[in-house]
Amino acid sequence: MSTLVLAIFIPFLAAAIIPFLYKYIKNIHVGWFVILVPTGLFIYLASLIPDISGGEAIVQTINWIPSYGINITAYLDGLSLTLALLISGVGALVILYSIYYLSLKEPIGTFYTYLMLFMGAMLGVVMSDNMLVLYVFWELTSISSFLLIAFWYQRKRSREGAKKSLIITVSGGISMLVGFIMIGAMANTWSIREVIAEVASISDHALFIPALLLVLLGAFTKSAQFPFHIWLPDAMEAPTPVSAYLHSATMVKAGIYLVARFTPVFGGEAVWFWAVTGVGIFTLFWGSFNAVRQTDLKALLAYSTISQLGMIMSMFGMGSAALHLGYSDESMVYTGATFAALFHLVNHSTFKGALFMVVGVVDHSVGTRDIRRLGGLITLMPITFTIATIGSMSMAGLPPFNGFLSKEMFFISTLDITEASFFGLGTWGIIIPIVAWIASVFTFVYSTVFVVKTFLGPYKEEKLEHPAHEPKPGMLISPIVLGLLVIIFFFVPNVIGKNLITPAMSGIFPTFAAEGADLGTDIYAWHGFEPELFMTIGVVLFGALLFFSRKYWSGIYNLFPEKRSINVFYGFVLDQMEDKSTVITNKYMTRYLRDYMVYIFAFFILVVGGTFIYTEAYQFTLPENATISVFEWLIVLSMMATGITILFAQSRLTAIVLNSILGFGIAILFVLLRAPDLALTQTVIEAVTTVLFLVAYYFLPELEKENTSKKTKSINLFISIGVGVVFTAVALGVQGNRGFDTISGFFENSYELAGGNNMVNAILGDFRAFDTMLEVVVLLIAGIGIYTMIRVKAKKESDQIEDK
Repeated sequence: MSTLVLAIFIPFLAAAIIPFLYKYIKNIHVGWFVILVPTGLFIYLASLIPDISGGEAIVQTINWIPSYGINITAYLDGLSLTLALLISGVGALVILYSIYYLSLKEPIGTFYTYLMLFMGAMLGVVMSDNMLVLYVFWELTSISSFLLIAFWYQRKRSREGAKKSLIITVSGGISMLVGFIMIGAMANTWSIREVIAEVASISDHALFIPALLLVLLGAFTKSAQFPFHIWLPDAMEAPTPVSAYLHSATMVKAGIYLVARFTPVFGGEAVWFWAVTGVGIFTLFWGSFNAVRQTDLKALLAYSTISQLGMIMSMFGMGSAALHLGYSDESMVYTGATFAALFHLVNHSTFKGALFMVVGVVDHSVGTRDIRRLGGLITLMPITFTIATIGSMSMAGLPPFNGFLSKEMFFISTLDITEASFFGLGTWGIIIPIVAWIASVFTFVYSTVFVVKTFLGPYKEEKLEHPAHEPKPGMLISPIVLGLLVIIFFFVPNVIGKNLITPAMSGIFPTFAAEGADLGTDIYAWHGFEPELFMTIGVVLFGALLFFSRKYWSGIYNLFPEKRSINVFYGFVLDQMEDKSTVITNKYMTRYLRDYMVYIFAFFILVVGGTFIYTEAYQFTLPENATISVFEWLIVLSMMATGITILFAQSRLTAIVLNSILGFGIAILFVLLRAPDLALTQTVIEAVTTVLFLVAYYFLPELEKENTSKKTKSINLFISIGVGVVFTAVALGVQGNRGFDTISGFFENSYELAGGNNMVNAILGDFRAFDTMLEVVVLLIAGIGIYTMIRVKAKKESDQIEDK
């Protein structure tokens, strides 16, 4: 197996080993073994930086389903390497943090298993070149994140948050899959690289814009863009290490990555530009505006994450404008927005990861995250305060922290886009920097709230569950490392810019790179007295004014009451769907077998019979049929008489005997039609069924006279006649209507194709191998479920006996 593909599957292998490791290692935290996985992956990926920064891209493939063009192709360029380094690097720090955060009393083996599943899925997303394989990993991230969010499943809010995230992200993933299928149909390939090469030939296709919108829907749901952002605050019920990993550095960046990866495909379209830029810039504002009103530290960070993701998304939208113009000096101005987006993507992972860990430290130390109960922790938790200040000021976009650099680049991008004369930007473009500046003001406010309300002011020990204190040094290592990176990236930003971001730009603008464009940008803190500097000064001054005057203007939030929020609307729709579905279900789930058979047969009559009438398939010619012998007539007439007689049987024994006559009659017909293997099978099955019926009915009470209404009898008669007529029509109609060549000719070569003399066995064991395998898997899953229920019941009964 190739090394890149192996790197994707190593976390999955670790996930399979962890439960056994956890079972037999009791005195050592299993996290010390798990941390070796992301650390090793990070070192391996970092060793590839020189090759990638030199302009190379590594492609390795193993076959999966080659007949359908579906293979596991690992593709590593600057874009995927940047994300992979974040996934593995931050993952290692999160595991180190988890070792000290999670108690050994917790099911930590389960926790690390889920975490490794998620890590492998995310690596698969960012390193897959095949769209269908990418989708498989995409949905694995949704499932594993669901398990992580619901880790404390005994809490109702954890279960509800996990369910909401799963519903929204999986729904978006399905729409993305439909978009991928459309792209594959247009380009006749599942390879993203090959699709990019075919853009000129598919951009005018009727499916191009629908595919664009469906792919964006998947990206927006995963990256919590408005109005799909509502799942992210509820996902904060997960343990803090999960929030630090999934909801700041990795999972929420999957949608961002998808937009970046498909920008070369859709980037030149006005729909793409306005959808990505518009949704992103509004999400930036809405997230920052709502973050200020939060009283829970994790909720504040959740909305701040929504806001920052919107900021990154909008920059990718603005940068895509360059593809509309083609390679020129004018278009190169707009590529700076994409460069800024990639840089801020890295910066956000550092300062937001540190802030989430700070919240975990505060909650772990004092027992609450409620801002109204906090304050005065600066003297008791000075190290935590320092990390919080670094992260918050970087989030607010202040020097000397890395967030300042990317925020300045963001302001420059919003100002540059106002000078464009296409996509209607000459009229509406001015809105973008205005909204960006207002959102940045609120960003400054909530960043200040995070630090001031938590660490400054009076100490409220009586409102805390535990006296404030610094945690064990081990819990501070990871946030300290991230905090140091925030500062280091400010002073040496071009190390990241030249070695990671510039190669990533080549993946987003491959045509520009092919023409020799310099896609790199020198990052520096001082731009002179330029408009972006005055925008930053205005953010600080106006933000400080808003912070100190909050009690005078906070009433504006009354215009957006919680009872009218999107979150409440989502809950209302879900509740209504559940109630209505319950009513509908109760209508047809009557617990009467007769009703179920009526529904099934009525559906059969309407669909199959309707199709026959609509397609005019009811055509047959009797004279062309084979001659029916006397013996066949006798058997058929006997079966007809038997079937009618069953309806008037007065005892179960009589009904069973008559029913068996029908079965053996079919067996005799198989003999007359020269199908001895089918006749033998039918005879065995009929004999066994008859015996089982006799044994079962022996223990039943006496048969009472059935009191069936005339209405029910009429329905039964109608259904019976209808099914008989449709089946007869199908049997006769297929003789005169053959829309496709028969497949029997293919199976006649079973010996040459599968090495089997028995055609039926070859079909089951070779031609339908996947179907047979899945049937076995279903039985295996059912067996595991039954075994689990038996064990749980036995354990419960054992515990009850011990209690007595």
